[in-house]
Amino acid sequence: MTRASGGPSAGQWVSTTKSEHLRGRRARDTKPEVTLRKAVHRLGLRFRLQRRVARRCTADFVLPRYRIAVFVDGCFWHGCPEHCSAEFQGPNALLWQEKIAANRKRDQRNTMEATEASWTVVRIWECEIRRDTAGAAQRVATVAREQGGSVRSRSAANQSTRTRARIPTLEDGRESRRLSPNDTLSVIIGT
Repeated sequence: MTRASGGPSAGQWVSTTKSEHLRGRRARDTKPEVTLRKAVHRLGLRFRLQRRVARRCTADFVLPRYRIAVFVDGCFWHGCPEHCSAEFQGPNALLWQEKIAANRKRDQRNTMEATEASWTVVRIWECEIRRDTAGAAQRVATVAREQGGSVRSRSAANQSTRTRARIPTLEDGRESRRLSPNDTLSVIIGT
């Protein structure tokens, strides 16, 4: 909306050609988030997506076995010190500064509340994932190891020998057939 003087009213966003690309951005399953999850999975860690870890706090993914909550923070939306512009320009400059400041404050609150709820919080910048995906995933694995868990890579898991379930055998060496609940009942009753 505009005031009689022709300028935007206080607190109102003004649509600009530069801001059109920001409309409809994903909030979950972003490309950096999916990339990190795939790398973490390759390390043998298993996780759950979009889990609530505290009141009004949903992590991008959690490793419940280790009580680790992982947040992937977008450089623009969360105010990356390397990539987020310190000074915004245009008619929405003040609103952008307020929005990024509110996002940072919410991130701090969520980290504190998740920690109070006995979760270990790992925050990874989008640019870290783009620069070194394996390193970012290794950071998550290191925290998991510190939590007392053994983290095995997928290749190590494949190399380990797994014992197959044994089929019960009778005393004369023949395989016994599996009994159904009705068979067991008839043996007990004696029919």
